[in-house]
Amino acid sequence: MMSKSYTNLLDLASGNFPAMGREKRRLPRVMTVAGVISELDDDQASSVASDAPSSVIVDRVIIVANQLPVKAKRRPDNKGWSFSWDEDSLLLHIKDGLPDEMEVIYVGSLRVEVDVNEQDDVSQLLLDRFKCVPAFLPPDILAKYYHGFCKQHLWPLFHYMLPFSASHGGRFDRSWWEAYVAANKIFSQKVIEVINPEDDYVWIHDYHLMVLPTFLRRRFNRLRMGFFLHSPFPSSEIYRTLPVREEILKALLNSDLIGFHTFDYARHFLSCCSRMLGIEYQSKRGYIGLEYYGRTIGIKIMPVGIHMGQIESVLQLADKEWRVEELKQQFEGKTVVLGVDDMDIFKGIDLKLLAMEQMLLQHPKWQGRAVLVQIANPARGKGKDLEEIQAEIKASIERINDKFRLPGYEPIVFIDQPVSLGERAAYYTVAECVAVTAVRDGMNLTPYEYIVCRQGTPGSVFNSESSAPKKSMLVVSEFIGCSPSLSGAIRVNPWNVEATAEALNEAISMADGEKELRHEKHYKYVSTHDVAYWSRSFFQDLERTCKDHFRRRCWGIGLSFGFRVVALDPNFRKLSIEAIASAYSRAKNRAILLDYDGTVMPQTCINKVPNNQIISIISALCDDAKNTVFLVSGRGKDSLGEWFSPCKKLGIAAEHGYYLRWSVDKEWETCGQSTDFGWKQIAEPVMQLYTESTDGSYIEPKDSALVWHHRDADLGFGSSQAKEMLDHLESVLANEPVEVKSGQFIVEVKPQGVSKGLVAEKIFSAMAENGRQADFVLCIGDDRSDEDMFEIIGSAINSGALSSNSSVYACTVGQKPSKAKYYVDDTSEVLNMLEALVEESRSLSLEIPPTPTGSSV
Repeated sequence: MMSKSYTNLLDLASGNFPAMGREKRRLPRVMTVAGVISELDDDQASSVASDAPSSVIVDRVIIVANQLPVKAKRRPDNKGWSFSWDEDSLLLHIKDGLPDEMEVIYVGSLRVEVDVNEQDDVSQLLLDRFKCVPAFLPPDILAKYYHGFCKQHLWPLFHYMLPFSASHGGRFDRSWWEAYVAANKIFSQKVIEVINPEDDYVWIHDYHLMVLPTFLRRRFNRLRMGFFLHSPFPSSEIYRTLPVREEILKALLNSDLIGFHTFDYARHFLSCCSRMLGIEYQSKRGYIGLEYYGRTIGIKIMPVGIHMGQIESVLQLADKEWRVEELKQQFEGKTVVLGVDDMDIFKGIDLKLLAMEQMLLQHPKWQGRAVLVQIANPARGKGKDLEEIQAEIKASIERINDKFRLPGYEPIVFIDQPVSLGERAAYYTVAECVAVTAVRDGMNLTPYEYIVCRQGTPGSVFNSESSAPKKSMLVVSEFIGCSPSLSGAIRVNPWNVEATAEALNEAISMADGEKELRHEKHYKYVSTHDVAYWSRSFFQDLERTCKDHFRRRCWGIGLSFGFRVVALDPNFRKLSIEAIASAYSRAKNRAILLDYDGTVMPQTCINKVPNNQIISIISALCDDAKNTVFLVSGRGKDSLGEWFSPCKKLGIAAEHGYYLRWSVDKEWETCGQSTDFGWKQIAEPVMQLYTESTDGSYIEPKDSALVWHHRDADLGFGSSQAKEMLDHLESVLANEPVEVKSGQFIVEVKPQGVSKGLVAEKIFSAMAENGRQADFVLCIGDDRSDEDMFEIIGSAINSGALSSNSSVYACTVGQKPSKAKYYVDDTSEVLNMLEALVEESRSLSLEIPPTPTGSSV
């Protein structure tokens, strides 16, 4: 439940932004019904639903990112704008991996501010010529959204920088979060204007738009939607410090496929889902999936690649265009180590400078010979931390150059300006090694570019010695996303300056044969895992994840960022009191089977003793002569027998049916195949070992079973220990007549042939033998063990245990995938339903039979 401090988000989520007005005109939308939408509101009940019939045949993908892949500049006469594709944009390169016939539409903002009076014309031009839909953010929202929340909160946090105090790292600013929500809302409106929800795919990119999936999912329940995070995802200990952590996490879970560059980032995300929302992931045939309210959310792990065609075309350009020969002359007789980084507090440029200084001190032979050329791209953000790091870098360069300067030699060459890909390629050509020492980075494609440029293309200026063996050396931080894929690189901890210095020396001193082998290995990977491969792989997984979308029944529940879509089998529906009461009144022999914990007693209650209301309802049901009522629970017979002693006619199946009692005046029967519990002497010591090493866990001994509980243990550690214990117990008990099963925060060892399903079978058989074959069955439960009952009930008519005209209601508590065909929301609804049946019994007993014809009163 959302705290009161977040209630203002309900206004934001429903589109009430004080600082944001409606656009004058909206672009025509590709419709599933005739007409043009002039007003769009996320909460309109009459919105175009994803259930509408489609008129579009060819699939499209709508790619949504913070910025469009276009460049914009004012015309010389200052009348209007001119636009061109941004050839360096990753979004533009995504097309290469998609099917040729697939249409691509881009939604994003522009890098320039467009006057309100020009926005309609610019929108139409971009849509017509570039298939781009611009989202215009009001200046006040843009400043707080991008430079505020994105760059001051998310960017540092995702790169493991905690705000230790108000003066160091900054205090969480809720107005920035509200602007972030408002900006995402504007992006969603632009997507809605052009989307055809039945046929289109939506692919959202990066941390700027992490709550966008909720806005779109609220509008279109079955929308096929993927999200890719291009930055790191921090460990749960870091992420959980974010005040709006659950809102963002739940919003991401409204996607169908969530992509990460590395397994580490994905593992951290899954850990957050487990610790904060109690969602566990499963791996099926190599695919990782999260089960969330009946939907399976895929997790994709695939590092992005470079655009081979773009780099190869740059390498083919004429010599006069670039400075290859100039650079060769400038650094003649020198060994060049190259760094290409954004001016950013996380890129570790200062650490690289210190490592270079250390190498020159430890290996004097490189003094006068080794040069570090550091290209620093302009900073994207701003702030005190960035200013401090820039000052530190400048001071380090001056100090190192003063210390090692010789006539015609400076050890550090610093280029503090934008450098085009063509000019970078020239620097790559002369560099013996590229060093990337970022302390944290999502991906970083500089090493990939370097490898391709060192390979060159036949006939290019960058490959003048085409017959010579190719070689390239890399020193990369182990904290960057591309590090796992570069197995031939020398990996370093950039904070260890001495070790990085030794790595630089090793890289430029290595034998040519070894360099060639490493380069060959790297080039083979980079050339085959390019951006088209990445894009194609992600889209194929998105198609696979969404293949059942239109087969399932979907509906949304929850408010604001607690919103989620429940997707269930078409035959799965809510059990109404009216429907069941009608069948109940017509029935002659009824079987009512109830689980206890989580069904009539809430799981959240610490005191599990039934209250007067529960006792009263169950007693009243038992008093109806047509009813056979059973409590089917995993609890022990002693506690259940004592608690429900007032219910004289209640049948109890304890310990999942190992013990059975038909009423209070009957004896307990043993239903298990074996009465030999020698296996406990093997299982209990194993469980005890795990209990001693897992704080918060305990063993619950039962007459027929042993249960290990880890609900109160650390979530991740308890889960890990449970899996380990399951394997251990299965191994040591392989020859014993027992089953080892895991459940909700438990591992249980129980005799073979004991299940709630067998209890149901026995009850139906006994009723039939007594001439009271059930023609009405109500079975309600909430956990995995109850699924056995639902399965048996589902096949009971076919097996002959129930008559063909029986009314059967297998019902699970909670909207979730189940073998039951019905559900109720919670235990209060269960009690309300049972109370309604009690009232039905009372009204039937009060009915006066009709007076025989001709008789007198």
